[in-house]
Amino acid sequence: MIRVLIVEDEMSIADTLVFAIGGEGFATHWVRLGQEAIACVQQGLADLVVLDVGLPDMSGFEVCKAIRRQSEVPILFLTARGEEIDRVVGLEIGADDYVVKPFSPREVAARVRVILKRTRVVEAGAGAALAAVAPAQPVPGAPAGSAPLAAEPFEVDAERKQVRHRGVPLELTPHEFRLLSHLLAHPERVFSRQQLLGAIGAGSDAVYERNIDGHVKALRAKLRSVAPDRDPIQTHRGFGYSFQPGRRAGGA
Repeated sequence: MIRVLIVEDEMSIADTLVFAIGGEGFATHWVRLGQEAIACVQQGLADLVVLDVGLPDMSGFEVCKAIRRQSEVPILFLTARGEEIDRVVGLEIGADDYVVKPFSPREVAARVRVILKRTRVVEAGAGAALAAVAPAQPVPGAPAGSAPLAAEPFEVDAERKQVRHRGVPLELTPHEFRLLSHLLAHPERVFSRQQLLGAIGAGSDAVYERNIDGHVKALRAKLRSVAPDRDPIQTHRGFGYSFQPGRRAGGA
C-alpha cells in the first residue's frame, strides 16, 4: 500500500488530512516535527510527504532540503504562506506541489493522487531512457572516417536517479533529473513547457511554467561544465525545448 507521511503540528488539520487521504486508499502516518519526518524518510517509510512549512522545530523548507539530500520522495507543501516567492522557493528546492491554507481536503487528496501518478510514470520513462540513448554517435557533418563522438553519451541510472555525461556524474535536482531523462528518451522531439511540466510531475500554472526555463538553464550550465563545446538542449522559441544529440555550443 502507498504510504503518505503527513507532517503537521496542528492536530485538527492532521486529523482532516488523515481522513481525506486515507479515504483514497492510502496508508497514512502523522508526525509533528521536521526531524521526525526526516527520520521517517531515512527509514523508507514514505512514498509521498505532505509537509507543513511552519513546524515547531524547523521550517518545512529546511526539512525539504534535508530530504532532498537523501531521497526523491514526492513532497507536497501545505502552508498558510501564499506569496508567489514562497511558492517559487518551495518548488526550486525540490517540492512537487504547493497548497495554501485554508485548503479543501478533497483537493489535497486529489493532488496527492496526481503527484503519485505523474512521478511513477516519470520513473518508468526514465528506466527506458537508458536504452533509448545511443552510447556514441558520429557527429552529423563530421569528416568521413572520423571517430564517433564520445561526446554525447548519457548514461541514465533510473534506480540511483543519476545521469552520467561523458562518464561524469551530474549533480541534479529531482526535477532536473526527470526533465533531462525525458528529453534524452525522445531525441529531437520538441516539447512544450506544459508537456515538460507533466513529465517532471509539476503543476500547470504560470509559476511552474516559468520554472521550466530555470531548470533548463541550470541543466545547460551543468552539461557545459562537463562538455563546454556542446549544448544539446535546444530552445525552440514559441514552442519549447528539445534534445539534439551532437549539437555544438553557440545555438539558441
